[in-house]
Amino acid sequence: MIAKSISARVHYAWIVVGITFLVLLVAAGVRTAPQVLIKPLEQEFGWTRSSISFAIAVSILWFGLGGPLAGSLVARFGLRRAMIGGLVLIVIGLGALLSINALWQLHLFWGVLVGIGTGALANVLGAIVAQRWFTTHRGLVVGMMGAASAAGQLIFLPALIAFTTLGGWRGAMQIIALAVAASVIPVLWLMREFPRDLGLRAYGDDGTRAAQTNQADDARHTSLADAARTLDVWLLAGSFFVCGYTTNGLIGTHLLPHAIEHGFDSASAANAIVLMGLMNIVGTLTSGWLSDRYDNRMLLAVYYSFRAASIAALPFISDMSGLLIFAFVYGLDWIATVPPTINLTAQRFGRASVGVLYGWIFFSHMVGAAVAAYIGGVIRDTFGDYTVAFFSAAALGFIAAGFSMTIKRVRAVAVEG
Repeated sequence: MIAKSISARVHYAWIVVGITFLVLLVAAGVRTAPQVLIKPLEQEFGWTRSSISFAIAVSILWFGLGGPLAGSLVARFGLRRAMIGGLVLIVIGLGALLSINALWQLHLFWGVLVGIGTGALANVLGAIVAQRWFTTHRGLVVGMMGAASAAGQLIFLPALIAFTTLGGWRGAMQIIALAVAASVIPVLWLMREFPRDLGLRAYGDDGTRAAQTNQADDARHTSLADAARTLDVWLLAGSFFVCGYTTNGLIGTHLLPHAIEHGFDSASAANAIVLMGLMNIVGTLTSGWLSDRYDNRMLLAVYYSFRAASIAALPFISDMSGLLIFAFVYGLDWIATVPPTINLTAQRFGRASVGVLYGWIFFSHMVGAAVAAYIGGVIRDTFGDYTVAFFSAAALGFIAAGFSMTIKRVRAVAVEG
């Protein structure tokens, strides 16, 4: 009843977008915690940077597995149940984390439980919502979902630093657990599966022949086995592996410790990360708009090249102005790669394949992130700083730019699976 009342005033697709945005924002906020936890865990338990980084890598890997899992769960149980399941798992993991006293517990509670829970609430859900509820502006909607991750970082990271300073890392974990639990309420109350559940068409579907053609294209499907036989799916997965390596894995995990060890205080470094989050929102929304209009392969090549150049400069930054410039430039394309990657997957293999295929491409992203999170810690322990890690990320960024331009421009005919 409430849903129908709302849809009479505004298309309910935007309500679904708002709820999904909130859930993705909260999950992304949880993912920022490792930057804040590394130093306190070292001090309290005497664990090495490498061992803590390995636990973070485990979490990132399970986070990546949550992508294809989310596609399967949504297909079987629906969006609402998948969202609630992910949120509950995060709360359980964070609650258990409060009583840890051994490294294996960090691996289990943060690595596995929080990893799977947040992975089930990643941008695979945003891609599914865009395909189900919209026939136009899909790139923009995906960009909005990507911006949720940036907003989560923007809101949660400074708050976590402040809460950790005031009440310790356990107090900070309690607060984010409460935020995650509270987000279950709007999902239960307002989330819906399909436009037809409310007697609506998808946003942008006006019933014309063009809309019917769009619907036929939406039904085009390529099985995972058939997609795996093409070079394009491996190019998409390979470039997204690099995306994960150069974002969540290296910068998302190690930028704050690097900045502190490079002479910046935690508040100044946090301000730079907040700026990065702001520019991330701008860049991701702009990328969504651009991906509806321009060659997505070229967009990806530009994004990866700029990212590689900015990371290569990071070891040489020693003052606040330089760190802010890095945050501005790098932040513009942190998640800007998501809309064109999803679009290329849909164009090449059919929109009905996005949930499953993009789920596995997203898993490749998080494998790259897990590798970088662990290798970054090992490199820091071995050499005393992150310079080699940053240079490796820059080199991979330029390789990903080449991968992107190699993807076929004309989509092939999909094989029904």
